[in-house]
Amino acid sequence: MNFLFLSKLLPLFIYPLGLTCILLMIGLFLSFKRSRWTFLPVLLSLILLITAGNPRTANYLLSTLEGQYVSPLELPTADAIVVLGGATKTAAPPRVLPDLNEHGDRILYAAKLYKEEKAPLIILSGGRMEWYGAENSEAYDMAEILELMGIPPEAIIEEGNSLNTYQNAIYTQEILKENNINSILLVTSAFHTPRAMLIFRRLGINAIPAPTDFIVSEQELAAVNYSRESQILSFFPEPNSLARTTLVIKEYIGTLVYRLKGWL
Repeated sequence: MNFLFLSKLLPLFIYPLGLTCILLMIGLFLSFKRSRWTFLPVLLSLILLITAGNPRTANYLLSTLEGQYVSPLELPTADAIVVLGGATKTAAPPRVLPDLNEHGDRILYAAKLYKEEKAPLIILSGGRMEWYGAENSEAYDMAEILELMGIPPEAIIEEGNSLNTYQNAIYTQEILKENNINSILLVTSAFHTPRAMLIFRRLGINAIPAPTDFIVSEQELAAVNYSRESQILSFFPEPNSLARTTLVIKEYIGTLVYRLKGWL
């Protein structure tokens, strides 16, 4: 098994849902043994789900990532806009064209910056893993969506080989050198911007952060205390909050692994 596969597989067991499953399996095993400690993994599972699925916890944790880079009202111009993959679903039937996923704002924001003449080129960086049988790279799918939005094909450069953020930076750097590009606007989701910026700057790329796809707004942070009803509801776990907490854990694990690999 290669590093990429292990990097995707192993963290699953320490994300809240995966860890809860492990704890429950331990509890099931202890129950067969009629152990007096059966309650402990069950209790830990409950605490974990309540905490990780809590809107207050999830929104606070996300804000620690999204708050690190906030674009100014007026971004400077650059030689190119670089968009990192993770924003589309492949055009597999019954879809008739690629779909934007929950991080599709990356593509919309890149189109906006191009039309504001912030840069004359858009570099799309993102491949697809063969494990899932997708035919086209994500860069290809992103290009198709951008062209539908009126971006001319000659303004788009596709990088369809990268499978993680480090490879995004490595392969993009090659394109920058080939085209004598000295500065870029780096477009990715706000929660992903800190790790992406560390990698690009480590390679000596003059990257200007252009975060988008802010999941938690100031209004959402304040909403949990807006009324008595919102305060009560904010203490109950919910699926969206569990997903947000998992997203944050994934980013911090990714940063740790990249540091251990010497990529940051």
